[in-house]
Formats: sequence, C-alpha cells, structure tokens
Amino acid sequence: MKGIEVPEAVGNVVRSVGLATAMRAAGVVTGILPIPQPALLVGPGSSRRLGEAIAAVGHRKVLVVTDRVVSGMGLAGGLKGALRAGGTAQVVFDEVTPDAPIPVVERGIAVCRKSGCDAIVAFGGGSPMDAAKAIAMSVASGKHPRDLVGYFKGRGSPLPLYAVPTTAGTGSEVTVAAVISDPAAGKKLVIADTRLVPEMAALDPELMTGLPRPVTAATGMDALTHAVEAFVGKWATPHTDRLAAAAVRMIYRNLRVAYRDGRNLAAREQMALAATYAGLAFTRANVGYVHAIAHQLGGRYHVPHGLANAILLPHVLKFLSPAVTQRLAALAVHAGVGRSGERPATLARKFIASVEAMNRALGIPGAVEALREADIPELAKAACWEADTNYPVPRYMSPKVCEGILRGVLPAEKPARGARATGARAAR
Repeated sequence: MKGIEVPEAVGNVVRSVGLATAMRAAGVVTGILPIPQPALLVGPGSSRRLGEAIAAVGHRKVLVVTDRVVSGMGLAGGLKGALRAGGTAQVVFDEVTPDAPIPVVERGIAVCRKSGCDAIVAFGGGSPMDAAKAIAMSVASGKHPRDLVGYFKGRGSPLPLYAVPTTAGTGSEVTVAAVISDPAAGKKLVIADTRLVPEMAALDPELMTGLPRPVTAATGMDALTHAVEAFVGKWATPHTDRLAAAAVRMIYRNLRVAYRDGRNLAAREQMALAATYAGLAFTRANVGYVHAIAHQLGGRYHVPHGLANAILLPHVLKFLSPAVTQRLAALAVHAGVGRSGERPATLARKFIASVEAMNRALGIPGAVEALREADIPELAKAACWEADTNYPVPRYMSPKVCEGILRGVLPAEKPARGARATGARAAR
C-alpha cells in the first residue's frame, strides 16, 4: 500500500497525536452507531430450521453461496431440503475460493442477477461469507465490488442475507464487514457497512464435525485473536469486554477438545458460539496489529487468515504487553491460566505463554513458510498504515518494529544440498 513518504520521527508524532485523536472520534461514533444483530438458531439441525424460516418469509429463489468442498460434502442438504419443502427455489454458486477474489465475486453477481434471486444464503467458512456479502450489496446497489470498498459505499440495503458458518472462527455471521481480495494487486480489500449483518444465522455443530484438524485449529485461533484484540483495543467497552471474555473462556475450555475429538458436538457448539461472541465483540471494538499484518500475508502469499493470526498473535502481544498489562492479566484469569491476586505482570506473561502453548498443542507452525526477507519492509509499512489508520491499537508500532516481528516468523533457512553433504561427511 503506497502513501506519502514522511520522516519516521514526524510519522511517529502524527500517529501518536493526529491519528489518536481521529481514532478516539471514530470510537465514539462506533460506540453509538446502531449495529443490527441477527436472530441466531443454535444446535444440531439448526441449518435445516433456518431453511424452514427462510421459506416462511416468502422468498421465491435463494442463491446459496459456498465453495466446492462444502458443496461436495453435501453439508447444505438439510437447508436445501427445507427450502424445497417450503416452496423456495434455489441456485447454488459454489465457485468461491480462498480470500474471495474479485473475479469470483463478479461471477457470483452475474449468476445472482441472471437467476433473479431475491435473497442469499452464505454457507461455509469466511470466504463464502465474505463473497456472499459482497454479492448481496453489489447486486442491490448496482455497483462493482471495487466501488464498495470502504465504509457505507452501497446505495440502499443489500439483498436479504442469511448465514450458515461451517467453521468456528471468522464470526462473519454477525459482523459488518466483507473482506475480498484483488489478485492482480496482491491486496485484501474491506467492504464495511452495518447493513451487511445477516438477518438470521444458524450455528449448527453437526456441520463442523468433519473439519480437518488444521482447519479446526486455525479457525479456532482466529476466533481467539478476534476476542483478544477486541479486549485490549482502545474501543473496548464493558459490553464488548463481556463478550470477548466469554469467548476466551469458551475457546480455552473447548478448542483442544474439538481438535482432538472432532465429533464432540458439545465442544463444536461451544466453539461456534465463541466465534460468534468474538465477532460481536470486534464488530464494536475492532481489531489491531495481528489482523493488519495477517492481511498483508494473505494478500501477498495467500496465507490462510486464521493461520496467520495464530502465528502472529503471541508476537504482537509481547510488543503490546507494556501498554496492556492489566488487560492481559484479566484475560489470564478468564482463560483459567492464572489466579486473581497474582501480580499483573506475571499474569500477562502467563497469558502470552498460554497462547504459545495453545499453538503448539494445535500443531500451529512457528513460521510463515511463504514469507521472504526481501518483502518484509514493504509488508511492515503496509501493515502499520492499515493498523494506524483503521484500528484503535493500544500502542503504536513503528515499521521497524513490525519488520522485527515479521523476521521472527521467517522460515528457517534450509542448508544447500552440498552443505548438508559436507556436514554429514564431517560428522562421519
């Protein structure tokens, strides 16, 4: 992301004074802005019940936006059967790929218009959710997805939107944003509008029992990142704190269980609720540097968003810790990794260590394999610009510090084949 070049010392003053003032003003607006919340159907079979409710509303034809994997597994069978029984026709658009690229969104828009659909169901993980939101707003407003990037760029409301998450991570079923990608530019783009919140969502744990362990791990850590960044950010409120703290407790109690035993419906349901609570929290309180850096890694290398968040979270928390010691201490108690009465600094360290331990238990790697040293300065500059101008971060990070964090997740250099052979001969 390119911008005006300014000396670092001047940039630091602007960030600490000008942007801080702007962020406070934005926080006030966000605090009073009415944000709708969807009606939630929770529990086994809730996706079928959502289909019954959609049909009862009287929609003639629904576009189901999903991906090939979810479509091939037949997870939407209950929803689709309920729609048919209720007299609502359906068209399935299952071409969504990771990061919801603009060309894919454009194809979804064309299918929706040609089919005459009057509502959309987002069915899947974060990418189908984001694609469905962009399609719904673009079809209703007559604007290209690129022209919707930013805040409140749509004309009028999107098509009625419903959501069925099949992973417990993004919280997109309750959020105001859609993240799409521009493959040509190697960037992720955000469409933000309170009207993008789905009208109704189903949290059906039966749809999540077949998730591969790595997906369970990465999406669960994505939800944890949402909750933590909402809790430590400058826009946190008592309401968002309660939601974020509840999400943290539920994730610490259930993520390892869902990872070990994917068919545990109770753990899956608790993780789905935790992701939703975290989504509600960060919709108000926003996110921070973890997301800003992860967005750059996703845009440049297509690193899955939840995985990038998981890898970066402990590194960013170590940087933020001096400014949010008390907040991290509270999270340690909520997570059950520390006791009230312990020194805040001790509790903060325990919480960060527990995040690292969680990553290890879930098989999260310590490095971003695609990351290249030559790209780090540009990635760091773009990440700091995104965070400083959009997120209520509790402590400002210079691009140089961000470069250090990125170097901390560089993959280890692999010795050349000749060097390995020489070393082996020397060992013998």
